[in-house]
Amino acid sequence: MVAQRLLVSGRVQGVGFRPFVYRLAHRVGVRGRVWNALGQVTIEVHGTRDQLGEFARELVNAAPPLARPQIERTEDIDPDTGLEGFAILASDAGGAAQVHVPPDQFACDDCLAELADPGDRRYRYPFINCTQCGPRYTLIERLPYDRANTTMARFALCDACRREYLDPLDRRYHAEPLACPRCGPQLQLLAAGPAAAPQPDAGNGVAHPAVDDVLARAVALLHTGATLAVKGVGGYHLMCDARSGPAVAKLRSRKQRPDKPLAVMYPRSRGGADPLACLRDDVVLTDAEAATLLSAVRPIVVVRRATGCTLAPGIAPGLDEIGVLLPYSPLHEMLLGDFGGPLVATSGNLSGEPVITDPAMAQSRLAGLVDAFLHHDRPICRPADDPVCRELAGRMRPIRLGRGSAPLELELPCWFEVPTLAVGAQLKNCVALGWGHRVVVSPHIGSMGSPRSLEVFEQVVRDLQALYHVTAERIACDAHPGYAPTRWAQRSGLPVVRTWHHEAHASAVHAEANPAGRMLVFSWDGVGLGRDGHLWGGEAFVGRPGAWRRVASLREFRLPGGDRAAREPWRSAASLCWHEGLEWAVPGEDRAALRHAWQRGLNSPWTSSAGRLFDAAAALVLGIERTSHEAQAPMSLEASAAGEAGCEALELPWIADPAGLLRLDWSGLLRPLRDAALPVARRAALFHESLARAIHELARRLAGTEPFEAIGLAGGVFQNRRLAESCHRRLQSLGLPVVLPARLPANDAAIALGQLLESIDGAAPC
Repeated sequence: MVAQRLLVSGRVQGVGFRPFVYRLAHRVGVRGRVWNALGQVTIEVHGTRDQLGEFARELVNAAPPLARPQIERTEDIDPDTGLEGFAILASDAGGAAQVHVPPDQFACDDCLAELADPGDRRYRYPFINCTQCGPRYTLIERLPYDRANTTMARFALCDACRREYLDPLDRRYHAEPLACPRCGPQLQLLAAGPAAAPQPDAGNGVAHPAVDDVLARAVALLHTGATLAVKGVGGYHLMCDARSGPAVAKLRSRKQRPDKPLAVMYPRSRGGADPLACLRDDVVLTDAEAATLLSAVRPIVVVRRATGCTLAPGIAPGLDEIGVLLPYSPLHEMLLGDFGGPLVATSGNLSGEPVITDPAMAQSRLAGLVDAFLHHDRPICRPADDPVCRELAGRMRPIRLGRGSAPLELELPCWFEVPTLAVGAQLKNCVALGWGHRVVVSPHIGSMGSPRSLEVFEQVVRDLQALYHVTAERIACDAHPGYAPTRWAQRSGLPVVRTWHHEAHASAVHAEANPAGRMLVFSWDGVGLGRDGHLWGGEAFVGRPGAWRRVASLREFRLPGGDRAAREPWRSAASLCWHEGLEWAVPGEDRAALRHAWQRGLNSPWTSSAGRLFDAAAALVLGIERTSHEAQAPMSLEASAAGEAGCEALELPWIADPAGLLRLDWSGLLRPLRDAALPVARRAALFHESLARAIHELARRLAGTEPFEAIGLAGGVFQNRRLAESCHRRLQSLGLPVVLPARLPANDAAIALGQLLESIDGAAPC
């Protein structure tokens, strides 16, 4: 007989790993014990050498689907001759933290089968879960991950649930969100209005209406065209009938969201071989999109609209794509199944703010947007919006991190000597924490333009450090002094490292590629402060994190009205025309005064922004003058080009400026973009293909003079399918790896990771 102690790290908490170890020990016939520490599992096992070998192999190979175990260390120990059987010990809160916080999980097949089984005691109970499914990140208050450290602590287990919870052979052994109709959370339906008040989170002992009664009334409201605020796993959704034009129009009017696409949740098809059958009349799915919809994350997937789509036209005005998702919680499964069709499932928030999680706040802030509230009394510890992804260049790529996909844990080949917090960008904000060789990126927070956004930002900053038992000793931020995260960093009292926006983009995509040497990165987005004080946005860099050299950029143009140009594409179009001596009609403005201010540089900063160039093209081709949401104009331009295959591309020259920087001259685009005799689709496609050709030409030209091992595409502009796929296809002809982000979004959600990497290699301190 021999004995060993195994230290197991990775994702081993909140995934049923200890009961799996218990069952494995019984199957192999070994004795011993297992317990949780902070983020790790320690196992002491006694048996023959062959038994221990089999145990170690199966520990990794046969682990639960949600687990990602890694045996960090194995050491021989003295056998304990008096040891009998195998035991699961209480968690150990001491020692050094190697924490891996489990993300929220969808409802697993076993639980869904019980949910639909009239003979099961959890039949139609909307909070059914087990060790392989259910909420995690949104209900963990602190670690170790035990029930007492979650928002479920206030719900005392009934006798039947307690027996399951304490039985190592039960799949609900130490399933911390464990509940049933007798002892768990309940639903409540309230009409909107000042007289309605949600019940407080009361736990056991409060009388609640029957679940079927609550859901029946909610479904009846939805069938009449009502909008409901529905509390889910990470916050509230606003939900209405997705096939009803009036219901969708009413939701848009109330939320003052006239154009931005709305996500649609479809019921999972039952009783057939294809769980996606309900979607297929409305959308066209690739194999990768179908697999992602059915994956454990259950994200929103942006897919192509089918010709015979039955959804209300107002779901995604002017676009050929729709964001769709499947139910990921038992409550959604029941609500969608009972309704019998797709529902709009858009974030329950005010525009740009984080999703609302608290019933009282929802009742107060969403009262004017909805007709009723479907609450539940399981508290949400922190918000997590739905993740979003899209297939580009043959792979699924994230557009937003959220419930189930974050916190995103990465291991990097670099080393953080000092624990560092990166506070991200002003838009699409995420924060990141780096220590040792680890980085954790938070879920999507949102635009940092409101007090609630800052409140959630500060909560996430506190929570990441508390959950991972890491205290930041310095902060990395954007160099722009007007960004709210930058101002917060300066008030923090910690040392602050200033980083440049587009170099952070480049560093984030470098981390995806992880080349041994230098990389060429195209960093194209809206605007960000550049080293020369101008607004950059169409840059090319060669180098590595902390050592980037700007080698090319777009030809600069002035932005009349400054920040207003982001929502008024005509301003960018007017500027391009004026730079070339062409006329442009200025809508509702004093043209002479505006052009005079533009000529003198009054509130007309210089920019090299690719995003504003796309805005100008959308105004020239589609006549879009004003927009109601970010990237609306480029999205419409992309949709217009979708049906035009094999379009020619103009050759746009790269011309060295007085400082030797190569500048892409866009002026050759103006004539064809303004030519009304050309079809709109051809003009839109020509714009995309000409920029892709220019990117390929620059990479080919630089490859002869600048050594680099890979080519990266970073920034929100490369979420445009037509541009990204054309660039990817053309660049591959150069024989180098071409990297489009696949772990983090290409947009500003990746900025925090880039800031961390820039802070390691000596970005200028404030």
